This record gives sequence, C-alpha cells and structure tokens, in this order.
Amino acid sequence: MTERFEVQLRKAVHVFAAGHFITLNDDLCEPIHGHNWTVGVDVAGEPDAHGMVVDFIALRDAVTAVLARLDHKMLLPTANPWLTVTTAPGPHGGDETTVTYRGRRRWVFPADECVLMPLANTTSEWLARWIGLSVAESLAASGHPIPRAIRVSVDECLGQSGVWERG
Repeated sequence: MTERFEVQLRKAVHVFAAGHFITLNDDLCEPIHGHNWTVGVDVAGEPDAHGMVVDFIALRDAVTAVLARLDHKMLLPTANPWLTVTTAPGPHGGDETTVTYRGRRRWVFPADECVLMPLANTTSEWLARWIGLSVAESLAASGHPIPRAIRVSVDECLGQSGVWERG
C-alpha cells in the first residue's frame, strides 16, 4: 500500500485582478479584458521530521508574494510569435510598453503597470505554470525545500480553471 501526503492551499486572499488578451489562433486576437483570477496550490511530498510536507506559512507567503506581482497589472506575453512587445521612454515621461498584433492592432500601456511574461499566451494554463515555477523559486530562495510535486489551478471565472502540475 502506498501513501501520499499533500497540502492544499485555498485562501480567500489568493486572488489577483489583472487584464490580458490572448491570440485564439493565427489570425484572431481577442479584445483586452480582465478577470479576478483565483489561485489554488497543492503540494505533495514526504513529511519532514516535524510531520510537514511544507510549512503552510512559507507556502502561503510565497503564493501571496507571487500574486502581488500580478495584481492590478496588464499581463503581456513576450513569447507569442504574432505579438511584438517593446518598452521605451514615452513622449510625456515614463516608460511605455507597446504591443503590436501582426501589424494590425496596437496597444500602449504605462510600463510600470505591465508584467512582461515569457509565455506564448496569458492563458490560465500558462499562468498556472508561471505561478507554480515562481512559487517553487520563492520557496527555494527562502531556504525551504521545493516539494516533490506541485499543482496550481488558476480560475479565471467561477468553474473555469487552467491547471499545471509537476512531479
């Protein structure tokens, strides 16, 4: 008989509000819109000498810090072959981030209100992966072991989630 130990984190504060858009196929880009994204994180592994797979407080703090970087921002994918994303000084001071879709559509945002993400699209699935890797990196940086398995769900509206799992 095998055993599995897992910690599930579902906190009311693990929500972030952010704008995005995605390219739906090679020739269709949806309009800018936003969501109140809800994030859940599950980690599995062997309990340590104190009986914990992970310290709940360390995991909570890591997730909170990662989501704070996304809250009230415009999420922009930089690895999308149909988008060009550039940041340069704006004409009125401050940097601006410009996004062009296939030379046909163009958006300009204050750079400090954007998060440039090395993703092909800012879908729930890719955001779940980015969040999961960022949480693991944050745990490691604070001296906590990275759990053997991690699963992240990103719900963009009630009942509609993208999920990423490693391990």
